[in-house]
Amino acid sequence: MVPTDTVIMTSLRPMAFGFHSPRENVELLTQRISALTTERQTLRANGASETPLEQNRVQIARAQWELSYALIERYLPNPAEQAA
Repeated sequence: MVPTDTVIMTSLRPMAFGFHSPRENVELLTQRISALTTERQTLRANGASETPLEQNRVQIARAQWELSYALIERYLPNPAEQAA
């Protein structure tokens, strides 16, 4: 079994959301999640149907998923740098 700290990030990145585009940084993702949350509150307040609410939910989940991996990439020690 490979220790967690030596796993390369690409092997940790599942394709759960069809992630193919360049990653946004942590700050931009945080802003996007905030905007999507505000949008969701507006949708609910205006009595939106299930479809736009579900689309918004998926966008929030995707952004949270991307944020979690952006944070991992930012703070996980790089094994190559540690070996040097």
